[in-house]
Amino acid sequence: MIAYIKGQLTTIEDTAIYLEAGGIGYEVLCPNPFRFQDHLNKEVKVHTYHYVREDQQTLFGFKKKEDKQLFAQLLNVSGIGPKGALAILGTVSVPEFVSAIEQEDDKYLTKFPGVGKKTARQMILDLKGKLIVWLPDEKNEDTIFYQDGLTTQEKRERIEDAVEALKALGYTEKEVKLVRTELEKAKEGTVDDFVRQGLQLLMKK
Repeated sequence: MIAYIKGQLTTIEDTAIYLEAGGIGYEVLCPNPFRFQDHLNKEVKVHTYHYVREDQQTLFGFKKKEDKQLFAQLLNVSGIGPKGALAILGTVSVPEFVSAIEQEDDKYLTKFPGVGKKTARQMILDLKGKLIVWLPDEKNEDTIFYQDGLTTQEKRERIEDAVEALKALGYTEKEVKLVRTELEKAKEGTVDDFVRQGLQLLMKK
């Protein structure tokens, strides 16, 4: 089992990053490869899940260890494969997902690609009570939740992911700096929502 890879990030693509470590190049599929944009051509540690089947071996990579752990838990749910698990992790933070599971919010869970009501109920059945370690500490007065359960830290991370995606599209640091300020005023949204809002703002300038 390959627990993590520490090496030079050489390439970022839409679905994967490429790492060179010990003279070997690794293709690593990620939920949002552009989260690693700041590490391009630098050394980076990527938490990996080595997915092995008779007909394939695939490396999945994550910036945070808890993302990798949630990915592994999702693979144990009937009806959820690697593609579906990546889609979930690419659009939601771990605490937000765990909150939906604990609240048995199947309506929220069916928003993810390929997740119907039956699969949502299966996720709740299989995962409820097993992931609460990743819920935010309710005693932390600095944690502010938005309408969709988003915390200030989670919102900040999503905006940063969106900003990195805009940079990857060719926009400069100066151009996205003003956009970041506007996005911080938004109440909620996924990474994709923030990217779309950012593009709309940039086209107006």
